[in-house]
Amino acid sequence: MNALALLPARGVIELTGEDRVGFLQGLVSNDVALAVPGRVVWAALLTPQGRWLADFFVFADGQRLLLDVEREQAAQLVQRLGRFRLRAKVALRDISGNMAVYAAWGGTPMLPEGAVAAPDPRVEGAGWRILSPTPLTATADAAAWDRHRLSLGLPDGTVDLDVEKTLLLEAGFDELNGVSWSKGCYMGQELTARTKYRGLVKRRLVPVDIVGEAPPPGTSVLRDGVEVGALRSARDGRGLATLRLEAIGATALHCGAATLRPDVPAWMRLPEVAS
Repeated sequence: MNALALLPARGVIELTGEDRVGFLQGLVSNDVALAVPGRVVWAALLTPQGRWLADFFVFADGQRLLLDVEREQAAQLVQRLGRFRLRAKVALRDISGNMAVYAAWGGTPMLPEGAVAAPDPRVEGAGWRILSPTPLTATADAAAWDRHRLSLGLPDGTVDLDVEKTLLLEAGFDELNGVSWSKGCYMGQELTARTKYRGLVKRRLVPVDIVGEAPPPGTSVLRDGVEVGALRSARDGRGLATLRLEAIGATALHCGAATLRPDVPAWMRLPEVAS
């Protein structure tokens, strides 16, 4: 069944100016030059120490780039990115009030003139990301999209990741096409590369099936009484939890009054560890 949902928690930032691609290229984890009409790039902005600050989808639309971002981060991102502008010929503007973000899945959406769309690049089945200046007729709601992305194990910004703490490889950005290993330098690249090539990841954000009522986000996950992680987002018996690698193979973990059962998706690559 085709589904189209408005995502009110998402906003849009516009980048214009002849240096827009090169400017963003030097700051984010993925290759911005790959963003062309019909193809969107998922990328993250990191601290100089390689910790996650924000992630967004980068669309190319004529003489501008459009960033599909977490709405509550939009104004802060404009300010933060603007600090790196220096002499670059680029202008940034929060246009969340003029353009809405939608997700579509289950089929190819029909779009009105002026809408910008591309397949979600993270994993097959994720659907489409759509930016539209005019309202679209939704056939589903944001909760339905939340269930869909949880079924695939896709992270959703600050509800699943910790600002200035999470490493990209902990959150699946490598497997989910959120990192380029061949582009030039970007902020936080050194630690990201070291994490990959030295095998420094000790925990992962993993989909879990939840038996019982899900506790609040941040509730500790226990294995035999020992803390091995924390629950992140959850809805209708499905969630994401940050777990230590050695706990991911467990058949059952405890979180509040609920039982969690890790469900590693086919796209996720995990090192072999002793359970």
